[in-house]
Amino acid sequence: MPRCPLTTIGSPAVRAGLVSSALILIQASGLAAQDSSKGGVPDKVDTENLFGFTEGTDTGKKGEQELLFDMIGRFSKRRDGPGRSGYSAAQPLISYQYDPTDNLSVEPGLLFDARNSHNIAGVPDKSFGTFNGGSLELKYQFFKRTDERPFSLALQVEPQYARITPIEGQGADVFSVETRLIADARILPDKLWGGLNLIYDPQVARSKGSGDVDRGSTLSVSGTLMAKVANGLFVGPETRYMRAYDGTYLNRFLGHAVFVGPVLNYQVMEKGFFTLAYSTQVFGHDRDPDFSVRAFNLNQFARHAVRLRFGVEF
Repeated sequence: MPRCPLTTIGSPAVRAGLVSSALILIQASGLAAQDSSKGGVPDKVDTENLFGFTEGTDTGKKGEQELLFDMIGRFSKRRDGPGRSGYSAAQPLISYQYDPTDNLSVEPGLLFDARNSHNIAGVPDKSFGTFNGGSLELKYQFFKRTDERPFSLALQVEPQYARITPIEGQGADVFSVETRLIADARILPDKLWGGLNLIYDPQVARSKGSGDVDRGSTLSVSGTLMAKVANGLFVGPETRYMRAYDGTYLNRFLGHAVFVGPVLNYQVMEKGFFTLAYSTQVFGHDRDPDFSVRAFNLNQFARHAVRLRFGVEF
């Protein structure tokens, strides 16, 4: 009778070692095939909150939760006549994020508004702080970044209801649905990341006093590069191009502006982050005949903007 090949190879210890090695090789090949089917090892850096005014594609793992504070402040608009003037408006957002799957995040939030304006063209003089409304952010990431595929795509939709118009600070019922097509990439492993957003934001506001309805929309492109300069510390430049329209479907072009500025992101701890971004208008044009010869567009946009964001995962 033919013998089993293993019985012809040395001692029982040698045979046991060969069997063990074979099992290890089979297991390793299976894991490698699994990683290959998934496109390689996932990127360790979470780009969701890495950038400034630009959003990242990443969502958390299934079951992860996060508490966030996100505030955008806008400062300086065109004065209305001689004398001192000032404009500052901030919209803080407190939100809770839950990830029902590895590729989907759901983030309801509460909006607030605080502002102070005096002697500004087209903006009434007022100073107050108040609760402003709510939002629901939904983001779907189509695929994760890996060693073999260092880029990713996501779609983010954020319906929002607010009680205050964003520029004038007037009482109104304001409905908007900001929609972002998000792309980002790991350009240099463990060193450099880039992000790009295409943003469409239609808005309808009904005045609580007169009942007048105002419809507008913006179309924007933002991009950034973030470099890792130390363990947990990232810095880089960011650029935004924004176009304002009358009508919710980009009906009539009103003006545009270009913003540039720096971004800083710091991983405070393993599950926490802090992001600070500053953006200033370096070019703009307003089609309103009263302001068309001015250097900037300070009718639809402010001169300066700051974004402060921090959160904790659990």
